[in-house]
Amino acid sequence: MNLLIPVGSALVACSGFVAYASTYARSQLFGATLCHTNSPRKLAITFDDGPNPALTPRLLDLLEKHNARATFFVIGRYVRECPSLIQETAARGHLIANHTETHPNLFWCSPNGVRGELQRCCEAISGALGFTPKWFRPPFGFRNPWVVKAAAELSMHTVLWTLLPGDWKQRPLEELIGNLEPIANRAQGNLSNPQATGDVLCLHDGGHRAQNADRTNTLKALEHWLPRWRDHGLEFVTIEEAARNSAA
Repeated sequence: MNLLIPVGSALVACSGFVAYASTYARSQLFGATLCHTNSPRKLAITFDDGPNPALTPRLLDLLEKHNARATFFVIGRYVRECPSLIQETAARGHLIANHTETHPNLFWCSPNGVRGELQRCCEAISGALGFTPKWFRPPFGFRNPWVVKAAAELSMHTVLWTLLPGDWKQRPLEELIGNLEPIANRAQGNLSNPQATGDVLCLHDGGHRAQNADRTNTLKALEHWLPRWRDHGLEFVTIEEAARNSAA
C-alpha cells in the first residue's frame, strides 16, 4: 500500500492548517489567547480601532448610562492624535489595551515588524496614561507564530473574541441588532450552568483607515441590547475582570 501523500494534497492540508491557526479566533495553535469570560454571567464588551472623536464620546455616555465597563483596543497613532479622549476613557473606568500602532495585517509581518507595532502602541498609551497596557488584540485577529510571543515578551496577554458581528462594515441597523442576538440566546441557556463560560464581544468605535469613521449603528445596536442583556442577568466587565481567577 502506498502511504505517500501527494505533494499537492500535502500543500493543501498545510495551507489549511496555517489558515486555521492564523485566523480562527479560538485557535490556540500559534499561542494561548483569551476568547471568553470565566463566567456565563460576565459579558466583556470590547471596541477596536479607536479612539474616534466622532463616536467614542457618545459611546462613553451610553456605557455610563448602563453602568457598563468595557475594554478599548486602541490604535497607537490615534492615541497620539487624541490623548485627552483616551484619558477620559480610562478615567471613566474602562480598560485601555493595545491594537498596534498602525493596524497592519500582522500575519505578513516579520518578528521585528510585529514587535515594533506593539511597542510603539505601548509607548503611545504610556505617554497618554502613564502606564503600559497588559492586553493586546491583533488587527483582524490574524496571527503568525511570533505574534502572541511578541505580546508576551512585552508583558501582554492576547485577546480574541467569541462573537464578531461585523459592525466595521456599513450594514442595516436591523441586521447588526440581529447579529448580536446570540449573546442573549446563550445567556438564557447558560446562566444556570456553572461550567459554562461567557462571551467576549468585538465591536468597533473607530475605523483603521481614517479617523471619524461612522459607527452610529454600533451605538444604536448597543442602545437596543444593553438594557436587554442586563435583564438577562449579564454583568458588563472589562477583559481584566473577565479573566480574573480564571485561566485563559
